[in-house]
Amino acid sequence: MVRGLDDKIFNTIIYIILGLCGLAAVLPILYVVSVSITPFGEVLRNGGFILFPREITFSAYRTLLTESNIPKAFQITVLITVIGTTVNLVLTGLMAYPLSRRNLPGRNFFLLMIVFTLLFSGGLIPTYLVVKSMGLLDSIWAMILPNAVWSFNVLIMKSFFEGLPEELFESARMDGAKEFRILLQIVAPLSVPVLLTVGLFYLVGHWNEFFQAIFYVTDRTLYPLQVVVREILMQSQQPLENAENMMPTQTMQMASVMIASLPVIVIYPFLQKHFTKGMLLGSIKG
Repeated sequence: MVRGLDDKIFNTIIYIILGLCGLAAVLPILYVVSVSITPFGEVLRNGGFILFPREITFSAYRTLLTESNIPKAFQITVLITVIGTTVNLVLTGLMAYPLSRRNLPGRNFFLLMIVFTLLFSGGLIPTYLVVKSMGLLDSIWAMILPNAVWSFNVLIMKSFFEGLPEELFESARMDGAKEFRILLQIVAPLSVPVLLTVGLFYLVGHWNEFFQAIFYVTDRTLYPLQVVVREILMQSQQPLENAENMMPTQTMQMASVMIASLPVIVIYPFLQKHFTKGMLLGSIKG
């Protein structure tokens, strides 16, 4: 098909817009990486803005990993992420599967309650009182259990389960399989795309855990990574006359941001294929 002048102009404009959007996304990351590995003297000489450092140093990373709370906070965040994501997927799957069965008694009522929670919540103070009454304050469970199930993810997983062929369930029941066995041996293996998609949502949410840690945790040894990074970012700048002899706050800030962001950036490419499939759930298939 021969493209006319209008098509070429339109495509050129689209490429320019996409290029500008990509540049707007890449430049902040490049800036953070560059400042985190650049000697502070060079950062000062460039007015605090640098994209391509002439010298490279990892002093900020060494300081954060040896003389700060970052290693302990990193362990807490990994623990919360692994345990929390596992709990999330198990509870979400156990809730979504029965709701996907149209013969479930009271199904519409339960779906209405789930949708209701998307529109309304109990509020911060009632939630805090519930967490306190359960004895979860100052524990990692305070950062896991309050968000054990996300209603939106339940609906996503339920939609996927409803799209599976009903013949699979009928055949399994004829062979004597019960619902729990059907879920584990038939539904779960076929649901890898949605499990990875929903799991990625939960994983990123736990890795960026901040709000619940601020409200429910006062023990500094249980602070997750994002809270410690926030404290580093809020530190005042050190005097410029001593900048050459002390580790500058700005460099440590950028290094802490990279430490907090890098794991998710590294993991995402391996899940991208399944994530793309999962995002197409509910779309019209020809």
